[in-house]
Amino acid sequence: MSRNRHSRPCSAPRAWLAAVLLAATAGVGCGQVPVVGRFDTQSTFRGHTDVAATVSAVVDGPIELSLPTVPDPGPIVAVPIRAGASAPGGPRVAIVDVDGLLLNRSPTGPYSAGENPVEVFRERLEAVAADPTIRAVVVRINSPGGSVTASDIMAEELDRFRERTRLPVVCCLMDLGTAGAYYLAVGGDRVLAHPTTITGGIGALLNRFDLSDAIGQIGAVSEPITSGSHVAMGNLGTDLPEETEALLQSMVDGFAARFRGRVALRRPRITAEDWEVLDDGRVVPASEAIERGLIDGIGYLDDAIAEAERLAGVTGAEVVLLKRKGDRAHSIYSVTPNRPIQDELFPVSYPGLDRSKLPTFLYLWSPDPTLLTIGGP
Repeated sequence: MSRNRHSRPCSAPRAWLAAVLLAATAGVGCGQVPVVGRFDTQSTFRGHTDVAATVSAVVDGPIELSLPTVPDPGPIVAVPIRAGASAPGGPRVAIVDVDGLLLNRSPTGPYSAGENPVEVFRERLEAVAADPTIRAVVVRINSPGGSVTASDIMAEELDRFRERTRLPVVCCLMDLGTAGAYYLAVGGDRVLAHPTTITGGIGALLNRFDLSDAIGQIGAVSEPITSGSHVAMGNLGTDLPEETEALLQSMVDGFAARFRGRVALRRPRITAEDWEVLDDGRVVPASEAIERGLIDGIGYLDDAIAEAERLAGVTGAEVVLLKRKGDRAHSIYSVTPNRPIQDELFPVSYPGLDRSKLPTFLYLWSPDPTLLTIGGP
């Protein structure tokens, strides 16, 4: 079929119009963007005969934009991932996942994924409490720990949840369940670990780096003006005086004592001889953790689910994951990313500079500073 002599190839939008539309959509929030211009397009339609058409439109006036700063992903819902043996409405076991660094803040950046771990943990527990079909909970933990306060809040949330619902809780440790993540885990009725899990890390640290040499290399000098001798205590640009070091050490020791007291209360099988070993804050493999009373058993996530069923007095329960609507979940190992995605493109972490962005006092085991950048265990 020959081309109609009136047909013309599709023309691209005018460059100036593209610039206007880009400017209109660059801002986030509500507002008006004044736009004056003309849009011309020529398109060729093909059927039994060639048809040529020209459409013209004139825009003269403000275009009102209303874009949400952050889209609401909707509430937490129970996503079935393993069918139950009984009819619909039968008993369920819920998996609540705790993954990545435990910080009381959301990942930042234009390509961020995940949520504030403290916020979403509370929301998941509330969703479980509101579902009468859920008879037991497995808290699936894969985390090196995090800030002292975030770890403590999450542990308190779990304690209150257990007291309010009386539901059995089994904490299952995956790759890592160290430091603040272990601080959380001891709040369960049972603590299970995989054969290859690393756990322990009972202690606290202060993420301070002495950057005075690095600052000196660029010719800068830190000279803070303060109202008291300890107002700038821990300044990264100066040496650490002995008196300041002693004050900071006392705070670290206090947080470590709080950690030890929680573990000693929840894990009475840990003997005095075990504490002589564990008091230095070391991490241990699962085989040693069970010998020293840190965990109750070694197994897999399926074993943790079976233990939760046993404690609840049910069998063949449906297993559900607590997820946002649309968040993919097809097995008991499904995980929601909880990190700034842009950092995967440039996973570079400079010790001291990146760590200084974290909260000061930490329940954290992380020998590789890069982990603090990508947010993974």
